[in-house]
Amino acid sequence: MAKKEYAFYPGCSSQLRASASNYMVSVNAMCKVLDVKLTEIPDWNCCGASIGYAGSGELARHVLNARNLALSEQHLPGQDIVATCAACWLGARETKEKLAASSTLLADTQEALKEAGLSYKGEAEIRHMVEVLIEDFGYEALGKPVVKPLEGIKFAGYVGCQTNRPFGIAGESFENPMYLDRLVETLGGEALTDYDQKVTCCGGALAFSEPEKSQKQIKDIVESAYDHGADMIVTPCPLCQANVEIYQSEINKRYGTKFNMPVTYYSQLMTVAYGGGIKEAGLDGQVIRAKKLEEIAVKVVKK
Repeated sequence: MAKKEYAFYPGCSSQLRASASNYMVSVNAMCKVLDVKLTEIPDWNCCGASIGYAGSGELARHVLNARNLALSEQHLPGQDIVATCAACWLGARETKEKLAASSTLLADTQEALKEAGLSYKGEAEIRHMVEVLIEDFGYEALGKPVVKPLEGIKFAGYVGCQTNRPFGIAGESFENPMYLDRLVETLGGEALTDYDQKVTCCGGALAFSEPEKSQKQIKDIVESAYDHGADMIVTPCPLCQANVEIYQSEINKRYGTKFNMPVTYYSQLMTVAYGGGIKEAGLDGQVIRAKKLEEIAVKVVKK
């Protein structure tokens, strides 16, 4: 299989949050096996997912994204832009859609970019890493490097709300996306296909302003995973991973529950299935240890 090359937008969260940096550890290990080259966009900036909605206005948010897109078009022409963060991916996709639909917004954005010596062309495609895996490789190809099948582990595939709308994976249902379930099965694990919280919002935007509401949503997400017999939750979103894992201790105090459900990334599953160890998969950085996945990670592959 020929090497696949993409322009890579890391986003702030992958640099700042421990859980997201562990995400990147496993993404890099996964890409090495699949012979994927990610070239970081030079001088990229924050996508504005938080501050853009907080009061700086629509134009500022779209200019931030357009600057990243323009830099990619300038330095890495012809390459699709890949993001691992759901919020970054969603924001950039929205900017491209909005600029294509509004000549006024496009003109204002170009005027702002002109101050930085840049011009937005709208040529680059913006994609989530999961889109790339499923649409550019396919499940059969993703299954070929598996040397440590994830046998005996039951996974609740938690897609979350951002990677499910308004774009999503080609051909997937918005109400019941199956790509995480199929990916789990491709890696030899058991997917709990009737898990009913897979597209519920984790309440990330409310975590600080209205924690009781956010934690109620997380409680439902984790409780359903337990009810369906899951050993762990798997997600493609850094914010979902952080919220659903970290706040379980607070939920236990608030509701008297005893949650201790590991929340992992698809890339961690893939890295372990491809023969990677605990460090390569970023499992050493989990707040709630994914012990069953660790057990497979330390197995010696028989040649």
